[in-house]
Amino acid sequence: MNLLLVTQFFKPETFIINDLVLEMEKLGHKITVFTGKPNYPDGDIYPGFRQWGIQREIYGQNIEVIRVPLIPRRQGRTINLLLNYLSYMIFGSLLAPWLLRGKKFDNILVFATSPITAAVPAIVIKLFKRTHLSVWVLDLWPESLMVTGFIKNKFLLSIVKFFVWGIYRFTDLILVPSKAFVEPIKKIDRKAQLCYYPNSFRKTEAALLIKTLPDQAEKILSENFCVVFAGNIGTAQSVETIVKAAEILKNTPKLKFVFVGSGLRLSWIEQEKKRLNLENVECIGRFDISFMPAIYSKSKVMLLTLNADEILQYTLPWKIQSYMAAGKPVIGAIDGEGARVIEDAKCGLVGAAENAQALADNVKAMMAMPIEQLNDLGRNGLQYFEKHFEMESQAQSLVKILKEYRSERK
Repeated sequence: MNLLLVTQFFKPETFIINDLVLEMEKLGHKITVFTGKPNYPDGDIYPGFRQWGIQREIYGQNIEVIRVPLIPRRQGRTINLLLNYLSYMIFGSLLAPWLLRGKKFDNILVFATSPITAAVPAIVIKLFKRTHLSVWVLDLWPESLMVTGFIKNKFLLSIVKFFVWGIYRFTDLILVPSKAFVEPIKKIDRKAQLCYYPNSFRKTEAALLIKTLPDQAEKILSENFCVVFAGNIGTAQSVETIVKAAEILKNTPKLKFVFVGSGLRLSWIEQEKKRLNLENVECIGRFDISFMPAIYSKSKVMLLTLNADEILQYTLPWKIQSYMAAGKPVIGAIDGEGARVIEDAKCGLVGAAENAQALADNVKAMMAMPIEQLNDLGRNGLQYFEKHFEMESQAQSLVKILKEYRSERK
C-alpha cells in the first residue's frame, strides 16, 4: 500500500503517529508524511527547523516527510492558536498539489487530533489525486472547543459545526478511537461511515529502560512514593484536582506528586506549589520520549486526570496505553471511557473527575497496598494492553481496515 499521512503534528513532536508509521513501514508499506513545522507544546519552532519555506527529510528507513510553513502557537492564546490552525490549513491546501505532483497514493489518512482543520489539505489532495480519504478523529469538534473555552459564542460554534460537517461529507471513512465517539459524529453527519480503531502504543524494549536520568529526577523518583502525571499539562487535564489532592495529603511522609511534561498550566502549578508550600509536588520538566521508560519504571503509580466535561467522557487518553505498557498501576480521576478501561483492566483505582478527596483517598489506598498487590495491578494493565492496544498488531489492523474499505468502494 502507498499511503499519504496528513497531520499537523509529527516527530519531533510526541504523538503516537510517529511510531505507528514506523510499524507500518516495517510491514512493507510505502508512506509519505505531509505535515507542518514542529512547535507543540511549547509554541516555538524546534531547533533545526525554520518557520518559513519547505523542508524535507527522511524518517525511519524511507518515509519521506514534507513540511509546509505555519505560524507557531506561541503561548497558546486564542489568537495564536487560531493563526496556528489556519496557517497550516491554508499553506497545506495551497502547496499540497504542487509538492505532491506526480505521486500516486492508494489511501490518504489524516491524523486528526485537534485541530480537525488539518483534514482540509487532505481533502484538497483527495480531489486532485482522486483517491480514498480516511480521517482518524481523536478529538470531537466543536465539542473540544467548548471544553477548552477556545470558542464560547454559540453562533461561532454553529459555524464550526457546519465546517466539521463539510469535512465529514468529503471523508470516505472516519476512524474513531472510542465507541463513544459514534453518536456525537452521527449527530453531525448521519451518513458518515465509521470504524472503531483505538489508540495504540509502541512498547519499549527492555534494553531502553536503563536510560540514565538527571540526578535530581533520579533522586525524587527513587527516594519517594511517586504518583506520576506524564504528558501535556493543559486546561483539559484538571491539574487543579491534583494540586488539591496534594494539599489534602501535604503531611504524608515520602509522598510526591510528580509532573513530567509541559503545557499551559505548568506555571500555575508552580505558583500554587509555592503559595501553598506544597513540598509534595515536583515539576521535573519535559523529557525526550527516550527517557520515559526509565521514568515510568521508577514510578510507583501513574496518574490520569481529566475535567468533568461530558465530551471528555468519550475520550480514552493516549497516556493510559503508555501507563499500561509500562506495567504500572494507575489511579484515575476521570469519568467515562477512561474510567471504564481502568476498571475493565483491573489495573488501578478510579474516582470521579475533579474529585480531589476521592483522588487523595485512592492515593492513600495505593500507598497502603503491599508491593505484591501493586505489581498485580501493573501486570493486569500490561496484559490488557497487549490484548487491546499493542502497536504492532494495531498497525496490521489499520492496514487491513484501509485496504478492505478501499476495495469495497471500488
